[in-house]
Amino acid sequence: MQDRLRRLVDTTGPGPAAVRRVAGLDVAYAEDSDRLAAAVVVLDAETLTVLESSVVEGHAHFPYVPGLFAFRELPSLVEALDGLSAPPDLLVCDGQGLAHPRRFGLACHIGVHTGIPSIGVGKTAFVGTYDPPGAARGERSDLVLDGDVVGAVLRTQPGVKPVFVSVGHGLSLPEACAHVLALSPRFRLPETTRAADSACRRALAAAQAG
Repeated sequence: MQDRLRRLVDTTGPGPAAVRRVAGLDVAYAEDSDRLAAAVVVLDAETLTVLESSVVEGHAHFPYVPGLFAFRELPSLVEALDGLSAPPDLLVCDGQGLAHPRRFGLACHIGVHTGIPSIGVGKTAFVGTYDPPGAARGERSDLVLDGDVVGAVLRTQPGVKPVFVSVGHGLSLPEACAHVLALSPRFRLPETTRAADSACRRALAAAQAG
């Protein structure tokens, strides 16, 4: 399915005409069961204040298999997206897009499925090789897999570990990096990722306590 669907990925854009509502997507898992909480948190792209959030609690119905993570998370994330009052202009996933063994990570899958431009932002490199970017904020280097650039190693804060940005769907890599920098004014990770991570962890903790 990934080999078939990756042909639908748009890696050039033109990107969203205007980004006013940008969403962070993340999933938290219980340590001792298949229980999960999937969160989509929408921020104002200019002020980075939270506009709304949607959280779905449930269980994973697909095993953990490296490279097939989307099949584990996509159903709950799509359900959470459906719970929003309006679709976001841009999706920022805690995971990979093109920087994937079959060039079709979670950010690609959800972008193609929804038609919404999407970006993958990983804390670590899943595939590929790279040279460390410069130490200044905004410096980046290419993430290369089999001779192709599949993402960027982006320094969002001076002297702090970089993040790994890759196109999901509907925009170019330079656009994706620009959006990630704009969403990361103070911390290493984008505010979208931070907000979604907090929301799904809170929901999972509440569900386990209940």
